[in-house]
Amino acid sequence: MNYQCEIKEQAAQPTLSIRTRAAVQDLPQVMGQVFGEIAQYVERAGGQFGGAPFAAYYNMDMQDLDLEIGFPVAAPLPGEGRIRPGALPGGHVATVLHVGPYNAVGPAYEALTKYAADHG
Repeated sequence: MNYQCEIKEQAAQPTLSIRTRAAVQDLPQVMGQVFGEIAQYVERAGGQFGGAPFAAYYNMDMQDLDLEIGFPVAAPLPGEGRIRPGALPGGHVATVLHVGPYNAVGPAYEALTKYAADHG
């Protein structure tokens, strides 16, 4: 697949996320569970999503990934339980869109990494 990467100006966005640990092979199940948990909370709280889901990786230990999984929300909401409020900072961001199963996302990451290296 030919991925189209680009630089965009992104405004700061409030978020809701869960920080957790998982092995790489468990990510599809973990992400699905976390997305569902956050979606249920947003609905109960009367909130709205403000963009596509995200994952931030704090290490690259494939058997014990430390990651934060979440969604931008349209307006700040308080946390609940393990769901924490936060924010994505504004600024210039490199983006790529992957459509398909999570286990096929590798080439999108590779394209974005190369694009970032080539464009500073």
